[in-house]
Amino acid sequence: MKRAGQPGRWTPRIEARDGPIYLAVAEAIGVAVATGELRAGERLPTHRALADALGVDLTTVTRAYAEARRRGLVEATTGRGTFVRAEGQPPPIRAAAQEGRVDLGMNLPPLPAEPSLPALIQRGLAALLARPDAADLLTYRTGAGTEEERAAGAAWLRPVLGEVGPERVLVSAGAQPALLALLGMLAGPGEIVLADAFTYPGIRGAAAQLGVRLAAVAGDEDGISPEAVEQACRAEPRPKALYCVPTIHNPTALTMPLARRQAIAEVARRCGLSVIEDDPCALLPSAPLPAIASLAPEIGFHVATVAKVLSPALRVAYVAVPDARCAAQLGAALRANVLMASPLLSGLMTCWVRDGTAGTVLAAVRREAAARQGIAREVLPANSFAAHPEGLHLWLRLPERWDRLHFAADLRRQGLAVVPSDAFAIGPAGSPAGAVRISLGAARHRGELRAALRSVAQALGAEVPLPFAEVV
Repeated sequence: MKRAGQPGRWTPRIEARDGPIYLAVAEAIGVAVATGELRAGERLPTHRALADALGVDLTTVTRAYAEARRRGLVEATTGRGTFVRAEGQPPPIRAAAQEGRVDLGMNLPPLPAEPSLPALIQRGLAALLARPDAADLLTYRTGAGTEEERAAGAAWLRPVLGEVGPERVLVSAGAQPALLALLGMLAGPGEIVLADAFTYPGIRGAAAQLGVRLAAVAGDEDGISPEAVEQACRAEPRPKALYCVPTIHNPTALTMPLARRQAIAEVARRCGLSVIEDDPCALLPSAPLPAIASLAPEIGFHVATVAKVLSPALRVAYVAVPDARCAAQLGAALRANVLMASPLLSGLMTCWVRDGTAGTVLAAVRREAAARQGIAREVLPANSFAAHPEGLHLWLRLPERWDRLHFAADLRRQGLAVVPSDAFAIGPAGSPAGAVRISLGAARHRGELRAALRSVAQALGAEVPLPFAEVV
């Protein structure tokens, strides 16, 4: 076999398999790298040479090499060819930035190498449209999901909610419409909803649209403080609901332990508060914790989008409510502000829940998220951030010499996007802190993420750039 710098003679062994050939070629490259058959720096065959050797068209090989590059297995240089990437030596961050900003700001699940999500979606939609009742998926519908779709939602939520009847589950076109509808149901203009001092910006936007006031309550390393909630409920005017993100909190990455969830459920019940439990990452941990809505089902409204655990391409969220009356009320609110969830996407998710595909993708996302968290622990200074080992983001604490806005601006000049704490702060208790949220899922592959985090680590250790230091 020719080695680095010489024309490659390696040819993959493609076994009979379902799915596109280009994915089989990319997978074969990964296996060859892992086993040592292909070594770091080795040049792969040209696109045309490999296409001729495999008896496929040129486009197939081009897509295969592009997929291998996305997985961080190879790198390509115009005029020189495609080479196996050296482990621990990703491309320079500025080279990646020239192709497009490395997005550490958008909080989404990483695209797993296997199974191929685009291929699964393509095959799943094709199967749906081949069904005799396909016409039902191509029209308007009333209600927040069919009985079959609601039952799938109940099954999907079972690990955190336990057994919930489909009559208590609704299907929404993502979590944001559901949060808007719930706020409108539970609080009127000028009324108060309690929330963490730093919280998901989407709830801030929804509250602003409705004229609902968000009031920050203090917390600790276990999340929202039950004592702070009770104290807020004794004040005037009394709050109507509590909004919380109990699992891998956005942005602080905290996860409420079971005892804290039980305490929050009890104080909310005692104070007559409804609980809006926004739990997009509930299923990411290998051992999911019980939802607050399972501990206090008569006051809990559980919102679970699949965008954070599968893909934002699936604009589907499930909402579990206390009873049929609440389901009817929320269904009407959803219809008023978003009409319906896409029948195609909710139908696809229903099929995936029933045949196990959703669970397979979830497990793959969890593995990739854990691998990326491992990279963060390797690259960033010890004890500089809070994170869940299977989470999608981390909350990076900055040295005192760094202002969070200046830090974000410095990274932006390097082609990196992060989100300063200002985006999440509400009220005096949520005054902007010296922290930024760094999301790990949008980087195209682990090599790109590693390079980006190295730049973050370098910035953490650097002095404040001169332009900021000299501002008067």
